[in-house]
Amino acid sequence: MERTFTYSIGKADAGQDIHSFLRQKGYSRHILQSMKPDPSAVLLNGVHAYMKHPLAEGDVLVTRVSDPVSSSHIVPAPVPFGITFEDEDILVVDKPAGTAIHPAISHPQNTLGNGVVLYYEQQGIPFVFRCINRLDRDTTGLLIVAKNAVSSCVLEQALRSREIHRTYLAVAEGLTEKEGTVDLPIGRKDRSLIERCVDTEHGERAVTHYRLLRYLPETDRSVLELRLETGRTHQIRVHMAYLGHPLAGDTLYNPSCLRKPDDPVPDDVPIARQALHSWKLDFVHPISGKAMHFEAPVPSDMQKLL
Repeated sequence: MERTFTYSIGKADAGQDIHSFLRQKGYSRHILQSMKPDPSAVLLNGVHAYMKHPLAEGDVLVTRVSDPVSSSHIVPAPVPFGITFEDEDILVVDKPAGTAIHPAISHPQNTLGNGVVLYYEQQGIPFVFRCINRLDRDTTGLLIVAKNAVSSCVLEQALRSREIHRTYLAVAEGLTEKEGTVDLPIGRKDRSLIERCVDTEHGERAVTHYRLLRYLPETDRSVLELRLETGRTHQIRVHMAYLGHPLAGDTLYNPSCLRKPDDPVPDDVPIARQALHSWKLDFVHPISGKAMHFEAPVPSDMQKLL
């Protein structure tokens, strides 16, 4: 995929060189280095310019970044996903349950990455899959995919700076407090490649805020809105289980639902996966600077719980 950016240089940016200006715009050193061999990658007033060339007020700087080939390790495959928003720089996806983000040995061709690469291959566009935030395989909802290297760099920095705000919807067992914050470190559980646990000695800091939206007395479950300050693996699932309120349907952390992933779902289990949905996303567009807000509809299996 190829993307061209045009910058009109104002008084505030005059005097600095092109390299410094582009670094302020979020270009990584790797991106700038990759642009050097291409004389058409950096044009100042229509003419090729070196990175150390100073900028003047009124200049027009044009840059071009491209991915000439698609992700080599991701095979295009017909994996369904929903598109919530798309422009030249980002793709906001509504991921279904049962879909992992990236290929692995156990699932080489049935991931979101495979489906997105196929989506662009069908348009004749080479595409490098750059997913910004992450979701567990059976967690549904919103994800941001960067469509070029520049938007990826800006969004990755925003994620590290906690400027991408993620709001989740979950159904937990029992009646929770009206609201609360869990600030407990999470680490890998001993002798497990998958499970995590609260680990106050070796874990990484994890902060989850939750608010009770509705109590369901007929099933003794709580509908929760949750916000993350950090993004640890299984963070919401581990924190809520630690509080004694595991998520409905969670086959790892809910004792009433424990089973192997390929085992049939018992008739008395209300949902075949953890009841967790990436509901809302708020962030600043990586190129335009515009405030963006998205919401994903609650999937049908969670609607039944509600």
